[in-house]
Amino acid sequence: MEAIKTPQQCESLEQVRAGIDRLDAQIVRLLAERGAYVLAAARFKHSADAVRAPQRVEQVVARVRALAEQQGAMPEVVERIYRALIEAFTDAEHRHWQQR
Repeated sequence: MEAIKTPQQCESLEQVRAGIDRLDAQIVRLLAERGAYVLAAARFKHSADAVRAPQRVEQVVARVRALAEQQGAMPEVVERIYRALIEAFTDAEHRHWQQR
């Protein structure tokens, strides 16, 4: 098996894609873990409005934008991804909350 290369070390599109595939596997594992926490949060919320929590959304977005800046990521891209991520997880949490 070929050693993992940094983006700067990649010498072909296949190497770039292998790096992306490796990261995608890690990201999906982390999304599954995050999703479990999201569903656990539903146990502590007493209304549908508490599930939506717009103030928490803005808090999370501000935190991840700051993390993106610290890590050299693209803050605008990270914000867009997180807003979509939070919306999808909130919908799942809301369905889970209603089924309780």
